[in-house]
Amino acid sequence: MTIRFAKLTDTPAILAIYAPYVNNSAITFEYVVPTLSDFSERIQIIQEQFPYLVAESDGRVLGYAYASRHRDRMAYQWAVETSVYVHPDGQRQGIARQLYTTLFDLLRRQGYYNAYAGITAPNQKSEALHQAMGFEPIGIYPNVGYKLGAWHDVAWFKLTLQPHQVNPTRPIPITRLI
Repeated sequence: MTIRFAKLTDTPAILAIYAPYVNNSAITFEYVVPTLSDFSERIQIIQEQFPYLVAESDGRVLGYAYASRHRDRMAYQWAVETSVYVHPDGQRQGIARQLYTTLFDLLRRQGYYNAYAGITAPNQKSEALHQAMGFEPIGIYPNVGYKLGAWHDVAWFKLTLQPHQVNPTRPIPITRLI
């Protein structure tokens, strides 16, 4: 298994992993699968500041993880939101754990302090993964999203990436680390 930065040529494989979550679940609140062009643009925008990683085995992308801005206000600049998705063929093989381990290391090196994950509840597998990675549950947005004929809660989890400092320096773009 190789964990590496995503390339734009990975977009079809990444989108193929994501599409079933859009079409068949409330794991993501997106209703329509993005076009290849739109998804490629998302990856490019995220990669300007944050890591976007893929897990590859024998030339096949089996999972991906990335960080994104948690909120827009300046005081939130040291916080990120994280996401990880794994192809059904790659589940229960430690791929999500490997992706997250690499992602969190990069985020620490960039200067981030807090990582958050919003998980449509219930999702025992995702909640267990996040807690195994050190995330702590911090709250629930009840009935915040409507999809597939039902209202869904989102459980929020927090991981402290490193000890908090007074007057932290601004996080550096991922492009300065690679």
